[in-house]
Amino acid sequence: MRRRKGENLLTYFGMVGPGLSVFLFIVAYPIVYSVWLSFTDFNPNRGGAWNLVGLLQYKTMVIDPNFWHSLSNNMIVVAVSVFGQIPIGFVLAYILYRKMVKAQFFFQSMVFLPQFLSTIVIGILWKRLFQADGPIARLIQIVSGDPGAQFDLMLKADTVMYPIGFALIWMYTGFYMVIFLANLQKIDTEMLEAAQIDGATEPQIFVRLILPLLSGTVLVSTILAIAGSLRGFDLIFALTTQGLQRNNAMVLSIFMYQTAFQDFNNPSRFAYGSAISNAIVVISVGLIMMSNRIGKLLNADEEY
Repeated sequence: MRRRKGENLLTYFGMVGPGLSVFLFIVAYPIVYSVWLSFTDFNPNRGGAWNLVGLLQYKTMVIDPNFWHSLSNNMIVVAVSVFGQIPIGFVLAYILYRKMVKAQFFFQSMVFLPQFLSTIVIGILWKRLFQADGPIARLIQIVSGDPGAQFDLMLKADTVMYPIGFALIWMYTGFYMVIFLANLQKIDTEMLEAAQIDGATEPQIFVRLILPLLSGTVLVSTILAIAGSLRGFDLIFALTTQGLQRNNAMVLSIFMYQTAFQDFNNPSRFAYGSAISNAIVVISVGLIMMSNRIGKLLNADEEY
């Protein structure tokens, strides 16, 4: 009996061990190391010397105006994702599912096309379009008749997130559209036909039937949108240029990158960057938990 248990344990660890080892070295170790690093003043420029400083990096982060500026921009990105990409993707999926337009496969492919392109390529593309004297500025000149008109939204701190938000919607809406379309195709069409026979209009079918049935998909999409928005780096980094423009559009991931790898005057830049990365994780988990809570409350109201 004991021999059989030993063989079972050996087989178990033989199958689980390789995957567990990969997880520990690639995922768990960097997380633990990042948390530990945030409680020190580590800087590679000092030859690897470090001292434990407690919560100093987190205190510095809380009073750093760049952190709050980055966080506010990140909340804009989260809002664009949750209240822009997901609703638009849902509506487009419903239009395709109900065959309200012709050539459904063509429109589906065109909306989903950005997912096949490199994020850096998309960022450079939109950066060229959004230049002060780029194609959009030329179009404004033609429409307004003003040869000196420029597209200057990317040059102003209070408007730089508008074009970035538009680019984010253009890129990621197709992803959520496909998710909703796949789940819409699982719905029994006889139920929708019965609702139409009873006199339900298209908006009523969408609000009273489709939305409750896909509430779980909406919640999952919201979690994906929040997590992706807080760790998003490449599109905004490629879309903005160095200097004032990138600082105006700075989000937490870019702030972390610049602090850890570019701010050589910071005496504890690696430790401070680790503190910022940990804050991103905490904020992300907090927002996801809040989304789950709201989703459960809405489902409870519907059941009641």
